[in-house]
Amino acid sequence: MAHVDLTKDNFDEVAAGSDFMIIDFWAPWCGPCKQFGPIFEETAKKYTDITFAKVNTEEEQELAGHFQIRSIPTLMIMRDQVVIYAQPGALMGGQFEQLIEKARELDMDEVRKQVAAQQEAGQGA
Repeated sequence: MAHVDLTKDNFDEVAAGSDFMIIDFWAPWCGPCKQFGPIFEETAKKYTDITFAKVNTEEEQELAGHFQIRSIPTLMIMRDQVVIYAQPGALMGGQFEQLIEKARELDMDEVRKQVAAQQEAGQGA
């Protein structure tokens, strides 16, 4: 299986076991989602060290709402349980792979420092 189907019931377990996870928020009626689906699946086969997951927003409205998904398809990337990318719109295969490589190159220690600084600044406001 190239991807995991995420639900509100298995999300925490899958996320906790994944250092690098890419989530495709989609719906069966969505034309761009149908176009992106095969690209997502083929890319998942190439990057076996990454967890590829899909959320059917029709069936998992609570999970989609938690992540404030307003447009589909939306692609989200999490590293070390930190959302580092969330953007609506379908990507072409080459664009998707470039995005994965950029996400892989991120210094997560630096990302955590920036998140902590933002949270601290938000609490002081």
